[in-house]
Amino acid sequence: MSQTNTPPDSRQAAAALVREGAARQAVGDDQGAIALYRRAFELEPNEPNAMNLLGIIARQHGDLEGALVLSSRAVAAMPDSPVFLAARGATLAAAGQLEEAVTVLSRVASIRPGDAVSRRNLGQALCALGRVGEALPHLHEAVALAPVDPEAQLALAHGLREAGAPGAAEAARRALSAGGAVGAQARFFLASLGEGKAPARPPESYVRNLFDTYAPRFESELTGTLGYRTPDALAELLRGATPSTGELEVLDLGCGTGLSGQALRPWARRMTGVDLSPRMLDIARQRGIYDVLEEAELVTFLAAHRGEYDLIAASDVLNYLGDLAPALNATAAALRPGGYAAFSIETGEGAPYALGEGMRYRHDPAHVLKLAEATRLHPVAREEVVLREERGAPVAGTLLVLRRV
Repeated sequence: MSQTNTPPDSRQAAAALVREGAARQAVGDDQGAIALYRRAFELEPNEPNAMNLLGIIARQHGDLEGALVLSSRAVAAMPDSPVFLAARGATLAAAGQLEEAVTVLSRVASIRPGDAVSRRNLGQALCALGRVGEALPHLHEAVALAPVDPEAQLALAHGLREAGAPGAAEAARRALSAGGAVGAQARFFLASLGEGKAPARPPESYVRNLFDTYAPRFESELTGTLGYRTPDALAELLRGATPSTGELEVLDLGCGTGLSGQALRPWARRMTGVDLSPRMLDIARQRGIYDVLEEAELVTFLAAHRGEYDLIAASDVLNYLGDLAPALNATAAALRPGGYAAFSIETGEGAPYALGEGMRYRHDPAHVLKLAEATRLHPVAREEVVLREERGAPVAGTLLVLRRV
């Protein structure tokens, strides 16, 4: 990038503001940092360090569009900067642009092989692309470079599990010491391998991060690679139980990118979609089929909307909850008398719920129906189906339509 005509004193003042902003950012004062970066831009409109750091803040706050623009401008200003390339690669990965992320992060690994975070990001991007064999050397290297980093250990655990290689549980155990979100995710991971009791629900941070990361390729992978058709199958079962009048107040729980909303729209006079993932909601918003979209945890949302809905549906959602009693109680309370609940579960047997290696819950339909009856939700229709494929094997599911009486 060509030099600007900014006087040297102004450039030095801008650089000083950026240093002060970086110090604020390092201690979590993002708003203070942003104000300083903006002052730096007044003196030096193309200050690349300010663009890079502001892009990192944008990414961390979920503004991926802004982060992509800023990281691109920073790299354009200094194409060989490993710092800028690392931030650019992380942003591309977060935005689901995985092939480009791998290209950029591979370049970082060659320029600065000791960058543990970029190694981890590269390994995770390759795993997300299904290139687990290529990912593992980078994940192992990330752990070797930063052996006390719990995020690196947990990323390695996921990679080893995907590869069917030994050592996944050991790596996850090393991440347990982190506490907080990473520690909770490590405990959940170990429970999916049979170590420890399955929790009643997964860590909220795990679900949000999973679907935020998955959002850009969610539909193509589910409907293409995995043969997913649960929303259409559930709508077909619902159609046999109640006509699609177009007059109902409909709630789509865990609406994701809107695949389920498309199937439900024939019933709706007004349709609300709720999801925990802001990036899923961004894609759903582009469809233009929802009247309202809300970012919320589903039980909390239901509890705040008692008696408001004629139809509540949840496609491929309850398998991310263990104990379904709170969700079914809240669903019944949010329905109007005579209203319908329609949902899918992954079919289990014996135990009320069990956590599988895919880190989703399976539920015994008999237990689910017992819970439902206790909330005055009575069965109207049921169907045993294949929900999707996982590692080439069919995933057995049960579709249920219940009615509040």
